[in-house]
Amino acid sequence: MEQNYSLESVGDTATRDAVEARPDGKKVFVKTYGCQMNVYDSQRMSDALAADGYAPTERIEDADLILLNTCHIREKAAEKVYSELGRIRQLKQERGALGRETVVGVAGCVAQAEGQEILRRAPAVDLVIGPQTYHRLPMVVKRARGGEKIVETDYAIEDKFEHLPAPQRKVVRARGVTAFLTVQEGCDKFCTFCVVPYTRGSEVSRSVAQIVAEAEQLAEAGVRELTLLGQNVNAWHGEGADGREWGLGELLFRLAEIPGLDRLRYTTSHPRDMDDALIAAHRDLPSLMPYLHLPVQSGSDRILKAMNRKHTGDDYRRLIDRIRTARPDIAMSGDFIVGFPGETDADFEDTMRLIRDVTYAQAFSFKYSPRPGTPGADMDGHLPEDVKNERLQALQALLLEQQRGFAASLVGRKLDVLLEKPGRQPGQRVGRSPWLQPVIVDEKAGEIGDIIRVRITDAGSNSLFSEPVF
Repeated sequence: MEQNYSLESVGDTATRDAVEARPDGKKVFVKTYGCQMNVYDSQRMSDALAADGYAPTERIEDADLILLNTCHIREKAAEKVYSELGRIRQLKQERGALGRETVVGVAGCVAQAEGQEILRRAPAVDLVIGPQTYHRLPMVVKRARGGEKIVETDYAIEDKFEHLPAPQRKVVRARGVTAFLTVQEGCDKFCTFCVVPYTRGSEVSRSVAQIVAEAEQLAEAGVRELTLLGQNVNAWHGEGADGREWGLGELLFRLAEIPGLDRLRYTTSHPRDMDDALIAAHRDLPSLMPYLHLPVQSGSDRILKAMNRKHTGDDYRRLIDRIRTARPDIAMSGDFIVGFPGETDADFEDTMRLIRDVTYAQAFSFKYSPRPGTPGADMDGHLPEDVKNERLQALQALLLEQQRGFAASLVGRKLDVLLEKPGRQPGQRVGRSPWLQPVIVDEKAGEIGDIIRVRITDAGSNSLFSEPVF
């Protein structure tokens, strides 16, 4: 399973104002660690709690309920949670002295993996809830407010898909013109470095009917760009309206028929699940954006075998060639791990060679971090930190060079940009290019939700700058 990493709070002003709290004025603060699926899950937790009168807040000091939606993919991510809980414990004590109750919960993959241990290490925590049980969250919170200490991590993953409430129309509008939609969860690949199969469970797909219904609701509420999510999103499968077994390619063709959905994306994919129909979707669907996150992790066949990836470096290269033949303007993104147990200088150079062969517009790279309970943690040949640091710096320098090169290649080009939000500076709006880069435009060029034609005038370190084309 592959992940992109972020850290953000769910509880923005627009969403907060869009949710009508009950008379008791309860507020929930949700802090999200990890991948886009966690961002989606945090939103759905807020949706589930809205029925009980909880309005999101962006200020932890104002919250009656504090939820940390956690990531367990790396050791530092888990430890950040415990550090945050230490600070929350003090806040809870201060508010308790004033007679104000604060319920604290830990959700997500750390919750699933560590369960009761969280209550032991962090006494301020009142509830622990795993990723597949969020539909039970309102009842769990009620029990916690009654004084129980609760660990809710037993699940049948299908329950989550069946019972999570759809977001209110006004909440969708407040969240913006782009949205995530989970179509698949879990992982059956069992890469030796990865804890996800143990925290998210086996691969399960949502039904076509559920996905289409939610996508239609999002489009009707003003969403113009939809990103399909899954731990191995291209492993999704389901029975289509024609009675045949569909894969992700067929699903994308169906979603492209929904009025108002002008842009489609998906993440995160596994090389072993890129089938012909999905590649054809990249060729034939104008609404499927020319950007693909397809992690490889290493360029060394020896290390790929030790990782249990079940493909070689050349398998990956041939797949990239097929995808680029179908969609020549596609930009590639990837994940890389350096310093996996037993990695030699020659293995690392194989990874650098693959990066030079493929070229990436974006990538995420990390030092290997052993996760308890995974086969990699018990392997021989763990590398010293200084070796991992040196390799990571060299790899990131190459990736940064490629990223800047791709951005520079867009200067002077005309392209379509979806305007998403106001810019940081007065008079600006920020949109997204087809390749997912932020694009700065003059606010007079269009309104949020518009797709406008621009010419790229400059490429900054993290954004593109543009002028409108009339």
